[in-house]
Amino acid sequence: SKGRRDKRRANWKMSAPTLVKCSKCGALMMPHRVCKACGSYNKKEIVTAD
Repeated sequence: SKGRRDKRRANWKMSAPTLVKCSKCGALMMPHRVCKACGSYNKKEIVTAD
């Protein structure tokens, strides 16, 4: 029924992504990923930033 369907869909909510500060430049980034601002991960430069 529509009620059961809507109760099930009530739990399909999006959550905001977790953001942490980059340890090298301080920009906000997603955890466990290379920083888009400076190209570093775990205080090591992985990608050359433009």
